[in-house]
Amino acid sequence: MAASFEEEHQQRLLEEQQRLNDILEHRDDIHYSARYADDFYEYRHVTLPKQIARWVPPGRLMLEEEWRNLGVQQSAGWVHYMIHEPEPHILLFKREKDFQIKYPNAKAVVAGPVPQQQNGQVGGLAG
Repeated sequence: MAASFEEEHQQRLLEEQQRLNDILEHRDDIHYSARYADDFYEYRHVTLPKQIARWVPPGRLMLEEEWRNLGVQQSAGWVHYMIHEPEPHILLFKREKDFQIKYPNAKAVVAGPVPQQQNGQVGGLAG
């Protein structure tokens, strides 16, 4: 017998609560590499803990709102540009070189519901 609409809805709510809990509990374990550059772009990689990496959509690049909703915090201009299949928990980002100088008023996309810490504050940007 197929699950009812209400059962499916309840399952989605439980999964979303688990995702939010995983992000809240493990976002301090996200590792941000130093930046490195070529003549055109600056790059960095972000390593997610396995509890957050399990929520990365498989086989496709993420939009800014999506990676921010996983707890990744960076200043404006970063784009998830490549998937390294052997290590999908490592997100590869790039942005135009000197982005912050060229676009000083650029704003980062505001993520959807990001879990709040007990004191109601969310950590700052990682760069």
